[in-house]
Amino acid sequence: MKKLLLGFVLVLSLFLVGCEEQEQGKYNEGTYFGHHEFNHRGNDFVTTAVVYVSEDGNIESVFIDTTYVKDEINTTKKTLGEDYGMRETSANIGVIEGGAEWYEQIEVLEENILQNQGLDWIEWSNDEETETDSVSGVTVTIDTYYAAVDMALQQALN
Repeated sequence: MKKLLLGFVLVLSLFLVGCEEQEQGKYNEGTYFGHHEFNHRGNDFVTTAVVYVSEDGNIESVFIDTTYVKDEINTTKKTLGEDYGMRETSANIGVIEGGAEWYEQIEVLEENILQNQGLDWIEWSNDEETETDSVSGVTVTIDTYYAAVDMALQQALN
């Protein structure tokens, strides 16, 4: 009986130690949408962001994508995946060994926003606030992505 009681106490203590409460976040629970319209080289595009905030006020997921026209077909950069054709260009910049496609760089940005629970960690490296060295593994300018995510997060604060 003592062994059974001791075993129960050990299992219970392991369970209690493993059940740390997650810190309460600053956002309101829900799914929030942001967008940013911009013109690049004579073409109009829209960057969209979807941010999901859990019951405890923490960002649980971030999704960023941008409209794009390829071969006269309207699509998105994430939909194009490898066919977007950025790997060689980013490899030539010399920051990402072997280069990285657009969707891979955006996944890095999304993960950083999730880990940092927002955008406050981003420091701009130019006056136009388009470039940053804050995100290792990202060579694309992030101003439109930042604007779309910021719009979603502003809604999550209200």
